[in-house]
Amino acid sequence: MSKWYSIIPKHPIQSILAWVFICFIPFYSVFKNQDHTTQSIAAAILITYLICVYLDFKLPSGLTYMWLSFEMIINAVMSVLYGYFYFSIFTSFLIGRIRSKVGFYIMYGLHIAATVGAIIGGFFIETAIYIQQIPFMVVIVFGTILAPFYLFSRTQSDHLENKLKSAENRISELSVVEERQRIARDLHDTLGQKLSMIGLKLDLAIRLVDKNQEQAKNELSDIRKTASMALKEVREMVSDMKKIKIEDELLHVQQILEIANIDLKVKGQLKLEEVPLILENTLSMCLKEVVNNIVRHSQAKKCTIRIEQTDKEIRMTISDDGIGYNTVQGEQGNGIKGIQERIQFVNGTVKFEQNKGTTVTIIVPFVIVYQEI
Repeated sequence: MSKWYSIIPKHPIQSILAWVFICFIPFYSVFKNQDHTTQSIAAAILITYLICVYLDFKLPSGLTYMWLSFEMIINAVMSVLYGYFYFSIFTSFLIGRIRSKVGFYIMYGLHIAATVGAIIGGFFIETAIYIQQIPFMVVIVFGTILAPFYLFSRTQSDHLENKLKSAENRISELSVVEERQRIARDLHDTLGQKLSMIGLKLDLAIRLVDKNQEQAKNELSDIRKTASMALKEVREMVSDMKKIKIEDELLHVQQILEIANIDLKVKGQLKLEEVPLILENTLSMCLKEVVNNIVRHSQAKKCTIRIEQTDKEIRMTISDDGIGYNTVQGEQGNGIKGIQERIQFVNGTVKFEQNKGTTVTIIVPFVIVYQEI
């Protein structure tokens, strides 16, 4: 959560420096050239403005418009009385924090009107002071016009990113719950029935030991076969748990891209045939990592996934129409390195292309699955 003095998102040091250079240093001229009464009034106004900014952050968001109105009034008073219009740039940053689009445009329009009106009025009252500050005035006016849009888009982007993270966490939690329920059902259907059968046959074998040893032996033989069958089913179930199917990963990827407002098109062969476990796991993990990079860095609107399987290889192509992301050797993040290492491990190749977006092509040689005889 940002601090009350934060006007530049995620850069608290730069925010503090901005307060110092744009607020307190220009304010020095007021204390230097005016009498004590004027200095006291200016100091009181400065403190009042800082209190409004602080309360804007700390109190419920419904009061934001009220505090912004107070800040606009303070800025207008300072502009008219002392030729001090620098508060308007801070109010612009604070307006950019508004999440509601309607509220943003209303406060933005009022702020522009109040700032321009105060500067025009102050220009006729304190003409000499304003003439000296014309270059700074131009910068402040342009900042007042442009800064809110930058902050508004940044706020919307951060809000969307937080929603995306929350949705990803929720999907992960639901996936865990669903997997636990599936495991419970599988254990009940496999071990539950087999263990119940083993218990019944053991009771029967105990009763037959003294009466009919031959039948007791047959029952014990059935128990052994049932136990072997249960062990085999448990091993198969554990093997299935470890396997990440490409079709399941595609469903997970579709959910992530849908939350991020990215259109997805899937082409080619969605279900792989007779693919070794290690290859399907590797392709699924690489697909997940590439899509995560698209969501986090590319700013894309569309994504296309194509999967093709031949007798010799499996080719997976993921492309987007975004701004791209860093794939230069030695500068890329751990995700890109992880993809390269996984593909190299299965003797495959991965290629990154940047052209009106990013295209990732992954090719792994097809290996025939070992069949037990």
